[in-house]
Amino acid sequence: MGRDEMRAADADRQAVADQLKVALDEGRLDLHEYDERLQQAYAAKTYGDLHPLLDDLPSARTTALPGAVVPAGVSAVAGTDAELTRRWVFEVWSAWVPVVGITTVIWLISWIGAGDPIYFWPIWVAGPWGVVLAFVTVAGIANGEPRKQAEKKARKEHAKQLKRERKALEAESAPQGETPLTGTEPDKQAG
Repeated sequence: MGRDEMRAADADRQAVADQLKVALDEGRLDLHEYDERLQQAYAAKTYGDLHPLLDDLPSARTTALPGAVVPAGVSAVAGTDAELTRRWVFEVWSAWVPVVGITTVIWLISWIGAGDPIYFWPIWVAGPWGVVLAFVTVAGIANGEPRKQAEKKARKEHAKQLKRERKALEAESAPQGETPLTGTEPDKQAG
């Protein structure tokens, strides 16, 4: 089985749609051609269905991953590995720090109120949870989790942006006085 006969994933169809959007923004495609190719991209079943949609576009390029297409001008993840790791570690530990701080303040108020030293019970919150988070942090860094999480967030954000752009495009291309979804006049809907 050749690569063109392999089934395309949603991410591959989305990447082609991203490249088509870049081509539209650059003026390489007109609105009608963009819409036509976009529909074909979302209907594509195989890589062979996707490649012809980009063949005449000079900005189209592919990655080293088999069949994956990266949109031109779109960076998957912004930041160095150190920055991504720092952000990811902060996210992992972000709930632990305030909870331990609050329990420690409660213990401190209790100790002052009692007048005698009392057992430091917040250790039972901070200790086990901290050990688990330490293992999660070490394992996550070893498995490249910071980059994976950053790429996942970037894909989600990019998909949201494309959805907003598509809705705006549909609204622009709807005939005057009609709604994009129903094709009926707004006055007739209310009556």
